[in-house]
Amino acid sequence: MTGTELLMNVTPQESRVALVENGVLTELHIERARQRGIVGNIYKGRVVRVLPGMDAAFVEIGRDRTAFLHASDVISRNEDEGRGSEAIRDLLHEGQELLVQVTKDPMGSKGARLTTYITVPARHLVLMPNQNNVGVSTRIEDDAMRARLREQVEALRDELAPQHGFIVRTAAELADHEALGTDTAFLKKIWDSLQEAARSAPAGTEVYADLPLVQRILRDMVGVDLERVRIDSRETYQKIVDFSRRYLPELTERIEHYPGERPIFDLFNIDEEIQRALERKVELKSGGYLIFDQTEAMTTVDINTGGFVGHRKLEETIFKTNLEAAQAIGRQLRLRNLGGIIIIDFIDMQDDEHKRQVIRALEKALERDHVKTQICDVSPLGLVEMTRKRTRDSLEHQLCEPCPTCGGRGYLKTAETVCYELFREILREVRQYDARELRVLASQSVIDLLLDEESASLAELQSFVGIPIRFQVETLYTQEQFDVVFV
Repeated sequence: MTGTELLMNVTPQESRVALVENGVLTELHIERARQRGIVGNIYKGRVVRVLPGMDAAFVEIGRDRTAFLHASDVISRNEDEGRGSEAIRDLLHEGQELLVQVTKDPMGSKGARLTTYITVPARHLVLMPNQNNVGVSTRIEDDAMRARLREQVEALRDELAPQHGFIVRTAAELADHEALGTDTAFLKKIWDSLQEAARSAPAGTEVYADLPLVQRILRDMVGVDLERVRIDSRETYQKIVDFSRRYLPELTERIEHYPGERPIFDLFNIDEEIQRALERKVELKSGGYLIFDQTEAMTTVDINTGGFVGHRKLEETIFKTNLEAAQAIGRQLRLRNLGGIIIIDFIDMQDDEHKRQVIRALEKALERDHVKTQICDVSPLGLVEMTRKRTRDSLEHQLCEPCPTCGGRGYLKTAETVCYELFREILREVRQYDARELRVLASQSVIDLLLDEESASLAELQSFVGIPIRFQVETLYTQEQFDVVFV
């Protein structure tokens, strides 16, 4: 056993699934009833706008925002043409209706990302409608087994679904011919019913929804040696057992109902780990630390030695800190579900062998990551560039919203800066309007500074404008807010 288990905390409002490896939380999946993800769902869409300049189109799928479909994700009319070789205006036109599948959830101000290369997964196989090839998962490395599985699935396809293609999943490694045949017939039946529903459905209708989170996680944990699965909802436990008996029979005996009075996530202090995963700073055992910053374009990770001074020379201290950081970054990327471009600023190393070992440590830390990653070597500037496929929002974006005080900037103007802005505003207003008195409404910190350290400047300003200035503390104002009122 690997010491890997799934903990499922299920309520009517929210489902949370934690992947714990050797007692440490490494992944967290959250699905809320009001904000359920739509990756994998299939819709009957309608093209509302074609954008030749972006080689893409916007498609109405019945959601709040139109979804995005790039030309490279549209099946070509000419099978001899390579994927993405035709211009969008040759593939689609406004008002056209078509079946599309969501590959990325809506994120921020962006709509969902779509493809017309539709896939429908089952336990051992993935159906690729109207395609004629059979592929085998790269995780099945034995050449003889790959050849056997390809031959079996090609025979089943010719017999049951000759017009479709299939991908053989990693789970099929131990599947017999009967199990593969069951999956082939099951997927063909799903696709036929899906097409039937799509024919009569209006544009903007969902015609196929992926499984709920708890079943989907089990299905996608193919190849993971789970020691056990614990669920704190008896109703969900029964659903998972029924699902497992049908699709994952080898896992059924390891599924348990957790009846304890203590919350299931308290078993491994998971809620505390979630709180730490929302903070910028991650402490390392050595005394060093990491700083994570998410921006619209990328995520940056900075490594610092902090209080770690080591026992030998500086280069050795830096190397050990970077090695520990590489392992921590691998875990944090999974836990925080950070995707897109990621730039890691390791502490500068002079030894090329040290650089190689740090990169290897990062690769090893990401080996168990189910999401595709790509890592580049250390750049001339000492940075490591990598990508991690992004299909859903990060943990921070799922659980948090921008600060209403700073608007997500992460900082506020100082009280001194606001005082000087206020002075300029008073001068601007006095030149435009006649008034007997000015009243300044601002936060406590700004008014305290005006009446104390800036009192001489305030007296000089009041003498210059020639009218009295009164002050009023507004407790609901942030430090940056103020108003100048004429009386």
